Amino acid sequence: MRTTPPSTEEIDVWLAVLRAHGHLDRAESGCDGSWTVWRTPSSAPHTLHHPVLALDYIAAVLREVRVEAGDGAR
Repeated sequence: MRTTPPSTEEIDVWLAVLRAHGHLDRAESGCDGSWTVWRTPSSAPHTLHHPVLALDYIAAVLREVRVEAGDGAR
């Protein structure tokens, strides 16, 4: 369990890794500390207004990837 909130730099790195591995189509940082992400080129954008929300979204994507890879056991 985390004891500190994620930094904007940490979120930027996580989003870059997810893009590099093909799990996100696009991610854009906003000037107000938010992020807009697209899972596929034709998907609706998700706006993440806070680093904690962004980390929750990233965790959900990682859980999906893990299930798709057949690694449901922890």
